[in-house]
Amino acid sequence: MVDYKTLIFTCTGNTCRSPMAEAIYKNLDKVSDRKVLSRGLVVLFNEPINPKAETVLNMHELELNNHIAKGLKSSDIDGQTLILTMTESQKKKVLQDFPEVEDVYTIKEFAGEIGDVVDPYGGTLVDYEECFTELARLVKKTFYKLNSDN
Repeated sequence: MVDYKTLIFTCTGNTCRSPMAEAIYKNLDKVSDRKVLSRGLVVLFNEPINPKAETVLNMHELELNNHIAKGLKSSDIDGQTLILTMTESQKKKVLQDFPEVEDVYTIKEFAGEIGDVVDPYGGTLVDYEECFTELARLVKKTFYKLNSDN
């Protein structure tokens, strides 16, 4: 396994799924020097984390202080960067827009599963909680996979 120096969780707008995944991972990994980020593929303006996503994170005693949506840029990526998207179509877009990317997977693919992480945007607080629960499981699998050799 490559010793990734940077892990980037990526979703559409960087206001729901990827920030939740970032917060979950950072809570699990308190000792490594791996940089953990979240980015969006369609970020039109500076926007904070979705209030429902923030509520769910807070209910689990997690937080991302002062999160502002950021788009994925070439400067975020080098040869030791792992990009995990929420959907297969996002993976294809990353590969299309950033041909220099060597390691991009859907989070489910990386965790040994199939399918997409459903976007809770516009849904109820329960929808966000269900998304969080799924992400928590997938991020834990990711964490263990990345740190199994250490």
